[in-house]
Amino acid sequence: MLRNEILLVLGVSLGQAAVSSILSFIDLETRVKRLSQATIALNPPAVPDRPWLDLANQLYRVVFLVVPALLALHLLNRTLGNRGTRDVLGLNTQRWRFDLGTGAGLAAVIGIPGLGLYLAARALGLNANLAAATLSPVWWSGPVLTLLAIANAVLEEVVVVGYLMTRLREIGWATPMAVAASALLRGSYHLYQGFGGFVGNAVMGVIFALFFVRFKRIGPLIIAHSLLDIVAFVGYTILVKHHVSWL
Repeated sequence: MLRNEILLVLGVSLGQAAVSSILSFIDLETRVKRLSQATIALNPPAVPDRPWLDLANQLYRVVFLVVPALLALHLLNRTLGNRGTRDVLGLNTQRWRFDLGTGAGLAAVIGIPGLGLYLAARALGLNANLAAATLSPVWWSGPVLTLLAIANAVLEEVVVVGYLMTRLREIGWATPMAVAASALLRGSYHLYQGFGGFVGNAVMGVIFALFFVRFKRIGPLIIAHSLLDIVAFVGYTILVKHHVSWL
């Protein structure tokens, strides 16, 4: 039952994203000579010429990004109980200072080398050029990009770390195998970016999974991931306005 549950949860969330990402990577590899020749828009407008309808579409994306994470938490609650799930995943406010401080620290540890890896992979032709945010320059673009960053963080850290690591160990997987599975899944649904995106996110996946094994808290991971994506999405928008071409 738990094996089937894991497959179904991944099938409606990041497992599906991994398959789509692999197919996108194959398409890119067979279309361009170097991945760095391709540009991928991560947060494109849905209706560019109708800002209010575009806003509705972006908010729809935010809501349904979070739904698979809520499903995973619901399924954990059915076996662990609401309090048990909060305790197992560390989703409580008992150590909020630790969560905030450690989350910010993890963001710096992951983000600075990650930017260097991205630039190196692009220079070697192993990664596509990422346009982190291409929304129209309207008043709500910054808040919406922030919400999208947080929604992505909640989805990935709840499902790929908290839920998946917990369930894999419940069905008898050793910790190293669970860590590897979590990291490879994270890397695979970023493969559409190229080899650099796969490797960078897989390494991040190992660090985050080991952190969860050690501290039993996904709060810092959600905070770190949110900060990384907010800086990437909103920062890209600001830098593009100032024509920083090397990014």
